[in-house]
Amino acid sequence: MAGAWGCPHETDDLCSKVNNLPCNPGMKGCVLHGRFVFANDDKNERLRQKQAREQVADPQPAPEEPS
Repeated sequence: MAGAWGCPHETDDLCSKVNNLPCNPGMKGCVLHGRFVFANDDKNERLRQKQAREQVADPQPAPEEPS
């Protein structure tokens, strides 16, 4: 996968970290999975799940209304 960054696990468009499957940044097992927001929203499911768990574990207080 060509682009502005280079993954150390990518060799000949295959991911050496994920069973030599075709490189797909954000796929399960990828070092980027769940850590970054991708333009392809299908790859952001893990990030949304992580954010939902964090919100349940540490709920933010409701903002006060201005007087």
